[in-house]
Amino acid sequence: MSLSTKTKSDVKVLKGQEAENKVLEYVRKMNRPYGAVDVAANLKGAVAKTATQKILVALAEKGELVQKTYGKMTFFVVSQDKLDTLPKETITVLEEEYKQLDEENKESIAQIKALNNELVKLKSTPSDTEVEKEIANLKAEITKRNEVLQPLRLGAPLVSAEDIAKMDAEWLKWRTEWIRRKKIYNSLWQLVMDAVPPQDIEILVEDLGIELDTSEHTALEKSALFAVSKNPLKRKR
Repeated sequence: MSLSTKTKSDVKVLKGQEAENKVLEYVRKMNRPYGAVDVAANLKGAVAKTATQKILVALAEKGELVQKTYGKMTFFVVSQDKLDTLPKETITVLEEEYKQLDEENKESIAQIKALNNELVKLKSTPSDTEVEKEIANLKAEITKRNEVLQPLRLGAPLVSAEDIAKMDAEWLKWRTEWIRRKKIYNSLWQLVMDAVPPQDIEILVEDLGIELDTSEHTALEKSALFAVSKNPLKRKR
């Protein structure tokens, strides 16, 4: 015996009033148009197909169902007059309860929104530890700047405009010279690299005693001081 045959045989086939009650109960519960074939299939064999058709017609004749025909198809739907309805007074009470709950729901949504905004503010506010760390950093910065200002407060002579102009001129002179020499070096070194195998480059650098730029040189070259300007050391007054 196959599984499908065994499952089908396990369904109790209803007859008579039980079958009629079952069909009416299902159509009422679903409250939508059905044909006899659909009802029998949805009841999974509890009522035979031929019996289902007869029961639906009988229920329509009793006024429990409404029978509609579209072409060759016949559908049955529960009579809406037979459905249980709530008294008008009960509906009024329920509508009032709905309005009250709707207002409470709107208030809750507004409170949630306000609390979420407050939470966002709290999350963006520095913690006590972060504030203490920032205060410590500011105090250290103040101390450092006070140390720079201390000689001036004790009457140390200020750098004159002439001295600043000399420093600017010296800086421009040696910056230009450095750029020129580095350009020459790069051109010559490129010729060397084209002729020397890559694995011998490091040995050649060591043998020639070439001193490559340090991280400080690289940082200086990328700094604002090295930007092309007329007076790189000119101070704002």
